[in-house]
Amino acid sequence: MRQIQATRPEMPSYEEYVAEIRDIFETRWLTNNGPKVQRLQKLLTERIGRNVELFVNGHSTLVLAIQAMAFPKGGEVLTSPFTFASTTNAIVQCDLTPVFCDIDDTYNIDVNSLARNVTSETCAIVAPHIFGIPCHVEEINALAQRHGLKVIYDAAQAFGTKVDGVDIGCFGDATMFSFHAIKVFNSIEGGAVVCQDGSVNRYLVEGRNFGLLLEDKEDAEFPSGNAKMDEFRAAMGIVNLAHVDAHIAARKKLAERYIEALSEIPGISTYPYAPNIAYNYAYFPIQVDKEVYGLSRDELHARLEAEGIGTRRLYAKLTCDFMAYKDKDYRCDVAHARELSEVCLDLPLYSALNENDINFISDVIKCNKY
Repeated sequence: MRQIQATRPEMPSYEEYVAEIRDIFETRWLTNNGPKVQRLQKLLTERIGRNVELFVNGHSTLVLAIQAMAFPKGGEVLTSPFTFASTTNAIVQCDLTPVFCDIDDTYNIDVNSLARNVTSETCAIVAPHIFGIPCHVEEINALAQRHGLKVIYDAAQAFGTKVDGVDIGCFGDATMFSFHAIKVFNSIEGGAVVCQDGSVNRYLVEGRNFGLLLEDKEDAEFPSGNAKMDEFRAAMGIVNLAHVDAHIAARKKLAERYIEALSEIPGISTYPYAPNIAYNYAYFPIQVDKEVYGLSRDELHARLEAEGIGTRRLYAKLTCDFMAYKDKDYRCDVAHARELSEVCLDLPLYSALNENDINFISDVIKCNKY
């Protein structure tokens, strides 16, 4: 049977990666801000246009970014439940109180829900750019300024996205990226943060290295852990970065073929991409209207799996409904998020696919018999 994975890491050739890591075996500099990490940092800073700091993974990055803002213990953080576990976990790990706001049809946090959930206890907004689709950054910025709130963007899925020509990393008080294996750009595992505040940036740099002082590695300014990126991951990032724009271009072409093929199917809707946004096409979400299409999202998911096509039900369970959080009495304003969590399905999208694969997937969806 034909097998199409739900997702697949973007990787360079074996020869290209080996060539990049060869000098690591000569220098034996494996970690602690080595030359590969320094080079990747420089390349990313040049690409994004603002200073980038590198970390071992996206989650550690997000935790440190939140901690660096020194919010009062228990302070309320407005966030979305339509996201990966990391977003909510990071907030709670920092002794803060998540307030779950609704989302709109962009799959991102609804600015109206943000506005109605601001209280005197609110200290920040932590907003994920879901599926590589950007939040309403200008409206969020305006709301945050009115209420004196910090904005931290979880851009784990959004590397390479631009809004009106501006890199997604240039918005908010801080932006976190994940370079996990299945992201559009990966360093096997890895993360980064973009932040212009000098004191916050200092906390981040010290925080990834046990809180040790920049000027005196024999003393620590605050307790922290180890979140440094190593040289082998940085090397993978260096070689993958050279190909990321080609990967995004390939994904865009495949997404356009999906849109063309699926537009003929009643009850299946695709995302209406806006012309002023350069998307990274990290995901390809569709919505399944059972009343019109004839199958539910879950039934279509099972049918595709039976044909060897992997899909992901993102996000079938909101984070506010996780066992860890559902009995905590956190405020939830999530009606539309619940609706979308029941109908959204992520189809395979990565550069190794071809148009024949997209045609096959679309043909299976057209045959809505279960």
